[in-house]
Amino acid sequence: MRAPRARNRRTARALAPLLARPRYEVLPVRGVLEETGALPEHTVVTVTASPRRGTGATVELCEKLAAQRLRPVPHLAARQITGGDELAGVLDRLAGSGVDEVFVVGGDATEPAGPYPDGLALLRGMAELGRLPASVGVAAYPEGHPVIDDEALWSSLLSKQDYASYVVTQLCFDPDAIATFLSRARERDVRLPVVVGVPGAVDPATLARVGARIGVGDSLRFVTAHHSLVRRLLRPAAGRDAVLRGLADLMSGSAPSEASDRVGGRRAPVPAGLHFYTFNRVRATARLVTELSDAPREGARRAQGGEG
Repeated sequence: MRAPRARNRRTARALAPLLARPRYEVLPVRGVLEETGALPEHTVVTVTASPRRGTGATVELCEKLAAQRLRPVPHLAARQITGGDELAGVLDRLAGSGVDEVFVVGGDATEPAGPYPDGLALLRGMAELGRLPASVGVAAYPEGHPVIDDEALWSSLLSKQDYASYVVTQLCFDPDAIATFLSRARERDVRLPVVVGVPGAVDPATLARVGARIGVGDSLRFVTAHHSLVRRLLRPAAGRDAVLRGLADLMSGSAPSEASDRVGGRRAPVPAGLHFYTFNRVRATARLVTELSDAPREGARRAQGGEG
């Protein structure tokens, strides 16, 4: 089933506030600029940190995206940065292209290349340099993390609140897990707005092809480490539609969930936006977003035609 026709137009109407400013995540590999070139100006495009290509590839792509009049957001992987000098140099290059937002992750390297073993250390490092960007995103994990226990994840997220501006959830195909995470975030006094990460127009063949070109990055590592996600990727459109319907229910307040029971009957807080994991299928994902956004208007036109 194509996402723009997911269930009914009520889904699209409920998602309208989230679809107004979608974020698209891309990988820094050849051909991505042809994909992003069709996006409207000022669209947010986040660029992952490639363990194989290094921080330089991420920064270089952000410079090119800025030249396309898009709004690039580089992923800075803490364990890839060798020290304050490199960090300052990276931030200088980004500032030179007008990039004032970053997304901080720990990174995949087994051993840190410098004094930043995790995202929190890198955030503190930027603050100590007096170079904390105007907007900073950090990651969260609705279905847990392959090697970090839940309490450590919550503790880390709370510690990052003094430096961060928002949270983006990792790729998830389970709307109940997202609703539960939102409610638990409220219970634990997470004050940051939560942008929900959802699958774009992705398929298993794309994942395999892109993964071979770039090496296993944060998003792809997370997918392959969670067998439930791998199974769902065999039917990615169905999983994506289920997540979008679940988010629509949250936005409209129409559907109770397990999450609402855990907070005294209150419904889960609503997300602040949508972050699409495109795996570089940007144009196809943007079409999906456009069709979803247009669905309520198309329904209204059809209704008016029927009445006439």
